[in-house]
Amino acid sequence: MSTYVYAITAGSHPALPEGMGGVGEPPMPVRILKEGDLAAIVSDAPEGLRPKRRDLLAHQNVLAESGAAACVLPMRFGSVAPDDATVTGVLAERADHYKERLRALDGKVEYNVKASHVEEAVLHRVMAESPELRALAEANRKSGGGSYDDKIRLGEMVASAVKAKEAEDAAEVQRALAPLTDAVSVGPESTGWLVNVSFLVDRGSAEDFLAAVEEARRSLAHVELRVNGPLPPYSFVEPGPAEPAGTTAGADAGAE
Repeated sequence: MSTYVYAITAGSHPALPEGMGGVGEPPMPVRILKEGDLAAIVSDAPEGLRPKRRDLLAHQNVLAESGAAACVLPMRFGSVAPDDATVTGVLAERADHYKERLRALDGKVEYNVKASHVEEAVLHRVMAESPELRALAEANRKSGGGSYDDKIRLGEMVASAVKAKEAEDAAEVQRALAPLTDAVSVGPESTGWLVNVSFLVDRGSAEDFLAAVEEARRSLAHVELRVNGPLPPYSFVEPGPAEPAGTTAGADAGAE
């Protein structure tokens, strides 16, 4: 049977709670595979695994329980290797990388921050900051709304100003938060978000980081900030090969 991989950890990781179940229906028993100074937290992989809510939560629960006891390198939901031997073989092959990542991430958690503009508020902001926009809008108003070309011109200018504001605000959010973190990982661009960034934060500094988020909310009232965390440090398992050869990576169990 193929092997489902939840995380990589040190061989000295404490024993897991007795009877811990993972993905699958019924839940597959979770166990530890050891190879030298390293170990993998695994279970048998159920047939036809899909990212259903029950299994996503089971994956997260295993990471939460194991991560509370010691540092782990979390795998993405759906990471499956052909068998136990493949997993232990990769642990041996990439031992130096995994040991370095465990040292670097010990005591760290991930916070994902997404930001979007509050539409009405950002429109007020760009109008307030641009005398040219205000003058054109006022001229259109006085002429009964302006000609078709005038309306198109105003719309294009507003769209351009909002686009520039997105870049400006994205940079400002990162400037406000990055100094309180150990590393930053920029996520893929996504429609509707001007910021999608993960921050690696020392557990002991988490309150300071969240306080900085609140300060950014106050200073950027036209920006909506959403924070997800603390999470296992999914975005910081790299650099370097992080997933056992032959695994299939699915959805990120820590994603929103």
